Amino acid sequence: MSSVLIDAVLSSSPDYDRLFESLSWPSESCPGPERVEALTAVISGLGPLLEDSDSSPFTSEKRRHIQGKIESVIWTRCLPLLGTISAQEAGEAARGSRESTAAACRLLSACIPLCNEAVPGRVARYVLPCLQRSEEEPGRLSVEVSGEVMAALVPALSADEQLTLSTASAAVSCVKTLPDARLCRVTVRLLLTLLSCCGGAGKQRVLQSILDDLSFWHHADRTPVVTERALLCVTAVSDHLLDPHSPDSPSGEADPRLRVQFWRMVQDGLTHRDSVSRKRALYLLKRCVALSEQQQVDCPLSPSDEGEVLFKWAPSRSGLLKEFWEDYALVMETLEENQVHVVRPVLNRIDTLIQTTLNDSQGQGLFHPSWLLCVYQRMFHSENKSLMREGVCHLLELQVLGQPAFALAFSQFIVGPLMDVLSETSLFHRSVGQSVGDCPELGAKLQVFMVTFFSSLPLENRGCVLLQLIQQLGSKHWCAVPLLFLSQALSKLPPSPVLGIDGLTALREVLCCTMITHQPLLRGAAQCFLLNSALSFTDVSAVSLDDFFSFLMNFRADESLCRGTQIWSQVCVWLSNNEGSFKPRIVGDGESTGAASKKETVRRYVEGEIQAYLRVPASTGQTEMLPDSKEADKLARAILLCVDMEKSQPPQDLSKTLESLLSPLLETLSRVSTNIYLPLRKSDKSLQLVLRLLQLERSPRSQAVGGEQGDRVSIAMEKLIFQLADPIQEFILRRLCGELQELFDVERADLYLRVLRQLLVMSHSATQHHHKVQQSDFSKLIKHSLRVLQETSSQIPSVEHQVAKAVAMASLATVCDLMEQEVMDRRSEAISALKDLNDFFYSSPSSTSQSPSSLGNFNVRLLKPHTGDCSSDLGVQGPLLQDWGRVAANFLRDQWICLNFLVKAVEIPDNSRAPEALKAALSCSMEALALLPSDLVLPVLAFMETVLPKLLMDEEALCVEAVALSWELVQGLSTNAHDFWPALRGFVSLAFHQNVLLLSHTRALTLVATLKQISTELIELSQSKVGVLGVLLQDCCQTWLPTDGGSGGDQDDTAFCSVFSHMDILTEACVYGPVFRRDQRLVQDVQTYAEQLGENVVVTSDNRDDQFPRTCVLAFLSRLDPSNPQHGTVMEDLVMALLRKDNDISKSKVRYYSNSLQHRVKNRVWQTLLLLLPKLREDFVSTLLNHVFEAGFCSNQASVKYLIEWMMILILTQHPQHMDRFWACFNTDQEKTKTSICTFLSVLVHFNIIIPNLKDKAAQLRTALNIILQWCFNHNFSVRLYALLALKRVWTLAEEGADGLGGLSAVIKTCLNQAEAMQTTGNANKNWKRIHEHFFFGAFHPIRDYSAETIFCTFPSLSELADDEWIPAWKFEKLTCFPDTPSLPVRNPVQDLSQLQPGDWIQQDKTEQDKEERWAEVQKKITPWRLGIQEQEPELQLAPPQRAARLGKLHGALLVVASLIDKPTNLGGLCRTCEIFGASALVLDSLRHIGDKHFQALSVSSELWLPLLEVKPLELTDFLQVKKSEGYCIVGVEQTANSQSLQDYQFPEKSLLLLGNEREGIPANLLQMLDVCVEIPQQGVIRSLNVHVSAALLIWEYTRQHLASGSAEVDAKRS
Repeated sequence: MSSVLIDAVLSSSPDYDRLFESLSWPSESCPGPERVEALTAVISGLGPLLEDSDSSPFTSEKRRHIQGKIESVIWTRCLPLLGTISAQEAGEAARGSRESTAAACRLLSACIPLCNEAVPGRVARYVLPCLQRSEEEPGRLSVEVSGEVMAALVPALSADEQLTLSTASAAVSCVKTLPDARLCRVTVRLLLTLLSCCGGAGKQRVLQSILDDLSFWHHADRTPVVTERALLCVTAVSDHLLDPHSPDSPSGEADPRLRVQFWRMVQDGLTHRDSVSRKRALYLLKRCVALSEQQQVDCPLSPSDEGEVLFKWAPSRSGLLKEFWEDYALVMETLEENQVHVVRPVLNRIDTLIQTTLNDSQGQGLFHPSWLLCVYQRMFHSENKSLMREGVCHLLELQVLGQPAFALAFSQFIVGPLMDVLSETSLFHRSVGQSVGDCPELGAKLQVFMVTFFSSLPLENRGCVLLQLIQQLGSKHWCAVPLLFLSQALSKLPPSPVLGIDGLTALREVLCCTMITHQPLLRGAAQCFLLNSALSFTDVSAVSLDDFFSFLMNFRADESLCRGTQIWSQVCVWLSNNEGSFKPRIVGDGESTGAASKKETVRRYVEGEIQAYLRVPASTGQTEMLPDSKEADKLARAILLCVDMEKSQPPQDLSKTLESLLSPLLETLSRVSTNIYLPLRKSDKSLQLVLRLLQLERSPRSQAVGGEQGDRVSIAMEKLIFQLADPIQEFILRRLCGELQELFDVERADLYLRVLRQLLVMSHSATQHHHKVQQSDFSKLIKHSLRVLQETSSQIPSVEHQVAKAVAMASLATVCDLMEQEVMDRRSEAISALKDLNDFFYSSPSSTSQSPSSLGNFNVRLLKPHTGDCSSDLGVQGPLLQDWGRVAANFLRDQWICLNFLVKAVEIPDNSRAPEALKAALSCSMEALALLPSDLVLPVLAFMETVLPKLLMDEEALCVEAVALSWELVQGLSTNAHDFWPALRGFVSLAFHQNVLLLSHTRALTLVATLKQISTELIELSQSKVGVLGVLLQDCCQTWLPTDGGSGGDQDDTAFCSVFSHMDILTEACVYGPVFRRDQRLVQDVQTYAEQLGENVVVTSDNRDDQFPRTCVLAFLSRLDPSNPQHGTVMEDLVMALLRKDNDISKSKVRYYSNSLQHRVKNRVWQTLLLLLPKLREDFVSTLLNHVFEAGFCSNQASVKYLIEWMMILILTQHPQHMDRFWACFNTDQEKTKTSICTFLSVLVHFNIIIPNLKDKAAQLRTALNIILQWCFNHNFSVRLYALLALKRVWTLAEEGADGLGGLSAVIKTCLNQAEAMQTTGNANKNWKRIHEHFFFGAFHPIRDYSAETIFCTFPSLSELADDEWIPAWKFEKLTCFPDTPSLPVRNPVQDLSQLQPGDWIQQDKTEQDKEERWAEVQKKITPWRLGIQEQEPELQLAPPQRAARLGKLHGALLVVASLIDKPTNLGGLCRTCEIFGASALVLDSLRHIGDKHFQALSVSSELWLPLLEVKPLELTDFLQVKKSEGYCIVGVEQTANSQSLQDYQFPEKSLLLLGNEREGIPANLLQMLDVCVEIPQQGVIRSLNVHVSAALLIWEYTRQHLASGSAEVDAKRS
């Protein structure tokens, strides 16, 4: 009607100027879309009238005038309006801008055809710069509006090729600069319009231009962002690039299949992190395959200039190619599921792809291996760790890598993405069926893979690939677990000299940077493997001996490269085998050290190094720093390795060889005390080398591995050094007695004292050298040091005096510590000299005392020396002066080392004031805890350990304060592993000392309460820090029941009494077992594996096993003597405490999950009770039995149930008088027993064990049969099964006297015949066989199999308890205190039980929860009340909108497009939802769905009241373009990186909801047409909703936002 009206107005010869003026608007204003549409309609109506024909009512002049007016509309109305809209878009008032933009662009489209031919070009040139701007400028069109304008202009520009290409280039530039939210709205809209308007060669040139721009961009910047945007653009134009039906089908340069960069873009997309990019890449791949199949043309037509062809198509192999790419697409699509159970079935397709590629690689090369890498990389990027692990395992088992070509093609993938994914620690979890301590499945596969891969690489490539792999290990921080197994895999490779100095540098980077924070045990094992790898791969002709020995410096002696270990021996053998083959060293002049004929040997190298090491310049008299000890460490290792290489010589020759080798060092040491001109630096370096030699040559493993020859080397080394002990000792004592007064001398004194200590310790341990070290001179050192300490300090402390005090206190601490260790003789003159030191400490405070305590010389602090400004030496010593705080802390620590020894060895000077002195000393020790750093507090804690028992009775409050303060210190160190464990051991020795426990048990009740609180906190801490409870328990158990047997008598009983104050420690230890996170358990398992590597690891275990507290307390309980009343009381109290724990769990949670914490605690409770049972008194067992029966009636997991049954059997066997109480259990309320009666029936299965000890056997048998028969007819199948098994076992005992049973005999035989008849039925037969074969009713014997192994390892394993709950027998055997007695053997005498596998018959209790609900939810289909039968027929004659209007129904502007959905059930439900919530229409791919019965079953006649449209999937692109031009916002339901949450998104009124396919979602070629992606917030795992459900949620949200307000307005009008 509107067109008729416009024609009428225009044909009535109006005033066109006035008409234009009335329909126009002021240029600054922004009219509504209705006014713009009116002007558009008028100008569109003028089109036929302005045609240059005879029938035209206008003259030429009038026509030009109107055309001018129309052109004026463009420049004065249309473009300014678009500028205003652009300004609104930039602000907050953006609502309605989409409709206004669409209306303005329609006006422009109507004006352009009626204007001059040059006008479109002018407008385009005005708009294009706005489109290419990276930042929008005020007053100019926005990029989004510019794109709409250009889309409207494109039809008029198709003839101008240059402008068309410029437009395409501008659109592509938007891809690089626009934000993600605007990208699709601008670029896709413009490109699709441009290509739709072009044809023939012009279209080809546009496509070629687009591809060129995108390919160059992706080649220059191959990042994920570029890949994502390039794929979006290519997918947008894919219908034109890859359209087989188009006459303008691309060829040549416009064919993307011929471009290598296009395929690289696709491959990058397939492995992209963004799911939409992956979808687009796979879509392009499938389109290319489909086009190639349809065209049947060779692709590429000729060999590529780029040298690499990633995609080929040969018509002769079309079937094979199609099958390959279909399988490939299936695999990639399935990997999007992220669920292992969905992905695993298609993994065999990967094998098919690999085999196809392998077969083809020997022919035409149709399949490039890089496509396979995309599959693996996609699996590596999966969010699901299980799928990631599946991908890694599949690649590691890839047999095709055994071929050189494939190994080389995969090499960069191995050192790149594979190494990246292997850094994930969680991949190395144990597989199902593996035990604790086994090598993880992935670790074992990695070893095999590495051998296969590197063996297959061409020789010329191995070194490069291996170097890259090692550099990957050092390029980032690796966790300890993956690095350990990668290092082990490298060590298994066959030897091949492929690494030079670069390889050693890369390995050094791994050792110094990557592994620095790893656990010592795992770090040490990895070091051993890496050193083994270095020996296997180093090309000795490319590295010098100096390079190699410098490399060895990175291996710690206490963790890996320790003398006497296997790896040390391997280094010796390797050096011997390569003697003379190393690269000659380059000296300063650039020439080699010798001619080729005189090659450098290890011995010649070591001799030269010793001479160079001791070659120092003459002393200048200035202050000299202590030389770097790393030089001595390097040289000491080289010397010992050299000697061990030659240790096969006879003893006499070995001593001569060593003396000859060390002659420069020995000559220097012989003159160290007499040559006053000997440079200080030379004496320092010689002492450093001696110290390091003595430390390294006596390693813990030297005797174990080195054997007799290794001991000969040590003896010869020590003999040479001890010959020079006197000059060394004389020199050191002289220097310590007054010659050390500079800041650097503090470090120098530490060196001297360590050398002195090492000489004394070795002299003490090696009796043949005992006379070589004189101890008589130490009294002189003590007296000198004491004089220094007694000197009065000046007001301005000097460097000389403060350094002398630090050296003096360090010397005294060393002497006291050596006497504490009994290395020095306490009967020497030194001990009498130390009494003067004791008097000094306990002297009365002087007026100049720096300590506020009553003991003047406790906690004396060093003062920072005043240096002045003129000393150049002090400028050199500046860094040491800055670290003066550490020197002062060591000074304070050394005081407490002396005090700790003196308080034990020397009495307090004045006995009359001893209590006050000790009290003051304890106060000072508390002060010292606050002053000292955490790593220096151990001497203070040791002092408090000695003093505390002496003050406990008189100064309990002070002792409690001291203990509490010490505990606070330990708690504060819980995050500092280095200091925490020594401090914890020191604290436990202090607070739980035997003397403290003895005294506090009876009198010091406040301290008892404090210790109880601390023990509770310790137990809580042990849940997060494994090993804490073990430290406490080991100390307490040794106090309560010494393993050495103690002194016997009353003293032992008194010590044991203190256990009653700490029963909670025993109770918690019995059920201890922290529940680890999965990552924590993994580290625990790997540490157990590392411990079992044997000689491949040096670091010993720290004994922080989470099962150690239980094994420790079980050893303690097993040693208790039942004849000792105190021991008996402890056991009974413990039993009751454990039963209370079990009862609390049973009450708190009736049903608990298998392997949950509740299950584990209950299992540990009954294991402990079973161990204690033989030691319990008979009358106590009578009390215990009631609790056991009550537990039997509870709902228990299988493992707990078996332990309770076993305990019942043992009690009834040992105490048969309680048999009547057992029979009474069968008379308990039926509701209570139900299936738990199976527990008691299981006991009767073992009635043959019990009956020998019963008095009236016949009566007991008859009672048993009577009871069992009652349960044979129970309604529960499990109960009947147990009863029949019990009946069969008991009947075999009673068969001999069956005649006396009367009629009962016939009933029994009938029941047993019924049981045997079960063998002919299905499930009943299986269950009958399973219960017969079950270990508890078959191989298990309750008396014979009573052992620690059965209780704690075999039973848990057969009961399917988690393997971290199994305590193997070797853990008990490792404890020397665990008694192996006939009453409780550690190992089971018969191994039949341990060889069984877990059975699949486990009794499961049934409760009321298992009953089926009688009623279920019923959904009623309600017919609208307006739809009466009488009214229905007339209504159906109307169109759906009219029908709805008759009923007063409101419609929204929401258009739902479901053309991609093909399931009738989903479409029927969707139709119903759309009708209910008032959608304007539903778009289907075919209206034939309406007649489908599945559709109608869910639509329930809603299709009668909803407009339905038919749009084929192939027509969707054009349909969406039309709707966009009408102002619709295209909304898709898809999870993308830029999607908006449904709860935050505001729907425009004109919204089009595009729904995706059930399986694939929205196709990639339509994704870029979306204006916005909306995702539904989810909390679950599977992350996938049914398409109808998703649509219903969005439709309701739209309705909530728009129709709710609309209905309110209608109701208001009606009222």
